[in-house]
Amino acid sequence: MNFPFYIAKRYLRSKSSQNAVNIINFITFLVIVIGSAALFVVLSAFAGLKTFSLSFTNSFDPDLKAIPITGKTFSISPEEEAQLGAIEGVTHFSKELEERAYLTFRGKSCIAYIKGIDDNYRTVTGVDSTLYFGNWGITEYNAVMGIGLYNLLGAPVDNYQTPISVLVPKPGKGSINQQSLNAKPYNQLPLVISGVYAVEENLDKKYLFAHLPLVQSLLEKDTSQISGINFKLNNSSSEETIKQAVLSSLGNKVLVLSRQELNSTLYRMLNTENLATYLIFTLVLIIALFNVVGAIIMLILDKQQNSKTLYSLGTTIKELRRVYFIQGILVTTLGGLIGVLLGSLLIGSQLAFGWLKITATLAYPVEYDYANVFIVLGTIVVLGYISSKIASSRISKKLIEA
Repeated sequence: MNFPFYIAKRYLRSKSSQNAVNIINFITFLVIVIGSAALFVVLSAFAGLKTFSLSFTNSFDPDLKAIPITGKTFSISPEEEAQLGAIEGVTHFSKELEERAYLTFRGKSCIAYIKGIDDNYRTVTGVDSTLYFGNWGITEYNAVMGIGLYNLLGAPVDNYQTPISVLVPKPGKGSINQQSLNAKPYNQLPLVISGVYAVEENLDKKYLFAHLPLVQSLLEKDTSQISGINFKLNNSSSEETIKQAVLSSLGNKVLVLSRQELNSTLYRMLNTENLATYLIFTLVLIIALFNVVGAIIMLILDKQQNSKTLYSLGTTIKELRRVYFIQGILVTTLGGLIGVLLGSLLIGSQLAFGWLKITATLAYPVEYDYANVFIVLGTIVVLGYISSKIASSRISKKLIEA
């Protein structure tokens, strides 16, 4: 057995004759355990929060989406549609047309987006899984709105006697003259609400889903004009390859974005928050691991006579430094392992029982990720290595012979 490791292991298990040294060693070990457990719990909580937040985008956003480079709409021909359907790796695609609209119902009004979708939209996205009540019956003169819009307007479901009104400005150019003032400057469409979806506050107040041909007629667009194409891909497909195939089919009139690119701000925010939290808790661990330096120095002073004896028996200064260096590594690694184990028990209990609630029915989202285990242990080992190296460097010939 390696001699420095054998001595360090003996020191780890044995108690000092000085009670103060034992208390310092215990507090140091406890701080490492608590710090590593806290770091693991926080990382797991943020991983769960990130997955929970991105689940909203998974319901509304497709794997890939083609949007116009300039303007609000672009045209697609039957030949281009056939080319898109022949792209290997594309399971389904759907067309949509989106525009801001003014919604009114019995004196109540609000601004929202009316989104015309075709029959493939539910296959391409998971939007129908967000249905709160009613049914996803988007047919002629039927629509689905978010629960935020539903609460603002107070429009009942399946109210065929008094539908809501959707108003959009008529397209045109030039100034408004007397003749145009006599005519309505907007197009109006009555819609019956067949269902209500619920995802999160901003999205719940944003969209009114209707039939694509109906929205094209409302906006005075022909059947070839759309504002976007949504794509659902095979799990084994390469996004970049399919992006190039879509661009090849549609030309330079569109920009093809992935789900992450469609929500780049949200992804950056979540990743920044996760990094900031990790750095803050790592700073806490750095401060806590100063205790390791102090504990090892106290151990060096406490075992000074033993070090003299080992030195007299032929142990070199380098080997003595290695004894206390290994001692520090063992303490920090063992503390990190126990901390991760305690953190794992807490995260496991939350996953199993959901004892910490956001609401009465929604448990705080957490996620057990093995990557977080390696991150915490790696952080503890690196910081423990630095602390042990600093403390063990205090061993010198002058100290031993004192």
